Amino acid sequence: MGFFEKIFSGYANRRRIRPTEMSWSLIDGYTPSFTSWGGELYEMEIVRAAIHAAANHASKLSVKILGSADPVLQTKLRRGPNEWQTWGQFLYRLSTILDMQNTAFILPVFDDFGQISGIFPVLPTQCNLFRNSSDGSYWLRYTFVSGKSASIALADCGVMTKFQYQNDLFGEDNRALNPTMDLIDIQNQGIQEAVKNSASFRFMAQLKNFSTDKGLREARESFNKENLQGEGGGLLLFPNTYASIQQLKSSPFVVSPEEMERIQTNVFDYFGVNEDVLQNKAYGDAWNAFYEGKIKPFAIQFSDVVSRMLFSDNERTRGSQIMATSNRLQYMSNTEKLNVSAQMADRGIMNRDEIREIWNLDPLPDGQGQAYTIRGEYYLLNQDGSTTKKGDNSSNGQG
Repeated sequence: MGFFEKIFSGYANRRRIRPTEMSWSLIDGYTPSFTSWGGELYEMEIVRAAIHAAANHASKLSVKILGSADPVLQTKLRRGPNEWQTWGQFLYRLSTILDMQNTAFILPVFDDFGQISGIFPVLPTQCNLFRNSSDGSYWLRYTFVSGKSASIALADCGVMTKFQYQNDLFGEDNRALNPTMDLIDIQNQGIQEAVKNSASFRFMAQLKNFSTDKGLREARESFNKENLQGEGGGLLLFPNTYASIQQLKSSPFVVSPEEMERIQTNVFDYFGVNEDVLQNKAYGDAWNAFYEGKIKPFAIQFSDVVSRMLFSDNERTRGSQIMATSNRLQYMSNTEKLNVSAQMADRGIMNRDEIREIWNLDPLPDGQGQAYTIRGEYYLLNQDGSTTKKGDNSSNGQG
């Protein structure tokens, strides 16, 4: 069973429907519609770098499956989102689509028995909202670049959005970035022309006693051949038939460094990144600001959308959910990590396993890392509330 069939044929079998048997009607009034846009935007180097930086950090999120609902599905999701991707690949792809399209679709994947076995991010060329005339339910009809199309009930789909304003269901496109993209294109063309012109020579010459077009053309070809082609050794020679020769210096338009920085800042602001993030130099407050403004909103929306997809209202009320989280302390500089580790450990705020997690170390065996150290007294606070003095294996039972 191929990828398309894993999703759409499996879904039809699960719902015991055949798409050809369903009757559709457009929703009266304004109909939400999504059309893939901006493929050329991703060809811009600075745009691709900004989107990659955000997606790269989003891929580091840890996906946790909580609760007790549908243990078979939870076991599969702990292995990965589907049989083709890791969670890191899934989140990278999802973040990239969301930044490029401002709308990202997540669809359920089905096994050979028609049961949900995972989720997958898709990029259709078009998606429209329809109502099933037979029962009044709302469905999304997807059309892909291959020409294939299929439909899934809106309640079973996950839709993540950005810049959602006019459309009731989907995000806006990135046309607001067009003026900046035009400036970048002009800037790149100016640099290319500057490089080309710097490697070429142009002259203006005045000839004596030449009045025909043929004579001027022959003189120009002779001058080029003798002086501007082959190995001239840098020495310019011309006969006395020339009254004067003057080199022309071109001054192509090049955007100033200040203007280039402003253009880059516009792109960075639009995608919620900065130069330090792109160059992996963001630590401490800079990283926290990026996480709070970019990664955390993505993680929250992903968690809410996927949890609603896979679990019922009752199951979510009982604590079943998909959660994307990150230990932000891992992204501090080594100096900041050392300071936090010492301060938190000495005050009994973090145990040894939590400190080790900051340094990407595995927990200690047999629960040894679950004890807390109390500053000054050098006591270990055990899980049962008893304390053990440093160097002493006995517990005194104090709280």
